Parts: sequence; structure tokens; C-alpha cells
Amino acid sequence: MYHKIVLAVDGSDASNRALDEALDIAALAQGRLHAVYIVNPWRVSPYSGYYDPEALRKVLREDGQITLEAARKVMAERGVAGDTEIEETKSPEDDIPSCLHRFVQRHDADLVVMGTHGRHGVGRAVLGSVAEQFLRMATCPVILVRSCATDLQQTRTTEGENRASQAGR
Repeated sequence: MYHKIVLAVDGSDASNRALDEALDIAALAQGRLHAVYIVNPWRVSPYSGYYDPEALRKVLREDGQITLEAARKVMAERGVAGDTEIEETKSPEDDIPSCLHRFVQRHDADLVVMGTHGRHGVGRAVLGSVAEQFLRMATCPVILVRSCATDLQQTRTTEGENRASQAGR
């Protein structure tokens, strides 16, 4: 059974849905949930206007604390034992999937639960897929939880519009 469950959170809708799934599994298995938020101050982000790496790191850590506090609150409401932690990539060459993999191994996890945005085509090629990269290196079972259907439809519509505009060139 799954007693040590790692939940990767990032504050997205997919991450929030993954939290619900992880809580259900932990409650059924009487397991412990380890929620982790990974800070990667070297990636392109919504905060790319920051030039000071320390200022960017501070903002990303604050986002992580807010996300983890929300997860901690829901865990307490549902009566699921667990803890939260912020991890940080080690260098510009390091990435979120590798950092998550180290965390999972350090905690000797039985299961990992994480959200996926379900991007396809251009969106996935440009933004990459943390979930897919992590899945390729995982050594324990992984449950991927997709964003809600409206987010997926919006992503597919945007990708279709991008392909159509490129075809019209």
C-alpha cells in the first residue's frame, strides 16, 4: 500500500486537483503526504522582469509558501498526516523533474502524485512537460492528474489557432 506519498504542487489548477487525489489516497491508505514545491530561479517565468536572482528566488519562495500553506490547510481539514517542504534546483543546468526525483528518493516515496496541464504540440514543445520528464525517471508509481476540461479545451484551441496561423503564412 502507499504509505509515503509525495505530492508535487505548483499552485495550478492541475496541482490543486492532484492535491485532492493525493488526499483521497492518503486517507484510504492511512498514509503520510509530503507536499513539495520546487523553486527554479533560473527558468523563464512570469517574473522574468527580475534581474536580481536573489529577488527572483525570494518571490518564488513566497509563492511556494503560499501554495504549501494552502495545501497544509486542506490536509488538516481532511485529517491527513503530512508535511510540506520547499526544494530548490541546484544550478541553471538542474531542472524541476530532477530536483523532484531527488526529493522522492530521499523520502523513499511509495507513490508520487502530480498535476499535468495536458499540453500537446507546440505548447508542449515550447513549454516542455515537467510531468513527462519526471515520469521517464521515476522509480515508483506516479499518478498524473490533468487540469479541468475547460483548461484543456482552451489549450487545444490556442494550439489549433497557432497551427492555423502558421499554415496561413
